[in-house]
Amino acid sequence: MTEKIGSGAHPLRVAVIGSGPAGFYAIEALLKQEDVKVEVDLFDRLPTPYGLVRGGVAPDHPKIKSVIKIYERTAGRAGFRFFGNVTFGRDLTLDEILRHYHQVLFTTGSDNDRHMGIPGEDLPGSFPATIFVGWYNGHPDYTHYTFDLSAERVAVIGIGNVAMDVVRILAQPLAELEKTDITDYALEVLRTSRVKEIYLIGRRGPAQAAFTNPEIRELTKIEGVDLVLRPEDLDLDDLSREFLANCKDPTFKRNVEILTKHLAQGESTQPKKIRARFFESPVEVLGRDRVEGLRLEKNELVKDESGTVRARGTGVFEDLPVDMVFRSVGYKGTALPGVPFEDRWGTIPNEAGRVLDAETNTPLPRLYAAGWIKRGPSGVIGTNKADAIESVNKMLEDAPAVAPGDDFHPEPGAIEELLKSKGVRAVTYADWKKIDAAEVERGAPAGRPRVKFTAIEEMLKVLGE
Repeated sequence: MTEKIGSGAHPLRVAVIGSGPAGFYAIEALLKQEDVKVEVDLFDRLPTPYGLVRGGVAPDHPKIKSVIKIYERTAGRAGFRFFGNVTFGRDLTLDEILRHYHQVLFTTGSDNDRHMGIPGEDLPGSFPATIFVGWYNGHPDYTHYTFDLSAERVAVIGIGNVAMDVVRILAQPLAELEKTDITDYALEVLRTSRVKEIYLIGRRGPAQAAFTNPEIRELTKIEGVDLVLRPEDLDLDDLSREFLANCKDPTFKRNVEILTKHLAQGESTQPKKIRARFFESPVEVLGRDRVEGLRLEKNELVKDESGTVRARGTGVFEDLPVDMVFRSVGYKGTALPGVPFEDRWGTIPNEAGRVLDAETNTPLPRLYAAGWIKRGPSGVIGTNKADAIESVNKMLEDAPAVAPGDDFHPEPGAIEELLKSKGVRAVTYADWKKIDAAEVERGAPAGRPRVKFTAIEEMLKVLGE
């Protein structure tokens, strides 16, 4: 090549694997470069883009989903293409991608739940929150699951935003959910729900809770539902007060203020109850053939050697009579074929976004990561923007030294020909807009934002296939 990579004649060709928020924020940062000509192809195993914004954000949170408008503008930029319905490692290997792109950015998120590691965890009636969330959101991976909501008492383990979503969907009046894009089959199950009590269980205290201010405030305002708090949980110990005094993030202090203010309401006469219980850890899911209860151990807060506040069991136990359990105790990514992976953390090993060799701990040329697969499941959707920009800066810094080798075919049509030769029906962004329009049309008669297609076959049928 006579011209440098990133020139008009030889644009920097980038493949992004995973079409969630981190992927779109990275693409926006790449395509808005003025001094470097960039072309980006975005790949996703589903025909639908937007990742957890479509498949993870609760249906009663439409304002959060409005971030899609920003991603749509990114998709309209010159140099962008979408290849949905293409699975990395099956339809396209890493070696094949590296023969067509100068750089590869992995933004595949954290799609697996962490286990509690306690007896009875896998009893019928005990589920990962990720499955329930994917089910009511119509994610094709989870539509085959069934949930029996004849249980009257349900425990939700965890005090992050996903746990709060699960609690709210179980408690929310049906009339509120009928206005949303929740799946029809989920509405039918919720219509027959007998759930009366929902226990929200956190191993640490309210001062350390991972939920955000809007999420906890919403639980105080659900029609027909009492959020019941225990006074002793809000009688802060020395470590909690110290934590709040030194914490720079005002979210934690505001959470405690919201809960303290609500404590005065006590237990009212509403037909449904959300009972928040802090400083407790599940040690066993009880039951023989299915969930019959949950054994909890009372915790106290201690500081470890690094100064981190942690929960420690006190040896005091209680059996809670519940008929169903949802665990939301953390998430981890899935290993990608040919890409280094840290199983303990569920992330791709990296340094500021540069993927590291698992043995030598040195950067691997042309491979990068962003989002939850890079740093783990932390923050909110917008947190991924700065994270993605950090990775993009490393990519641009490294671009002049890229040496893809002799067997390199960066021509835009080459990847299309490869997929066709393999019989892969890639879904373009224009195809997606047809699916999008069909979903919106399906929802219009009922005044809903959309009625989703929940099977890939249904989506492809819209495209005449």
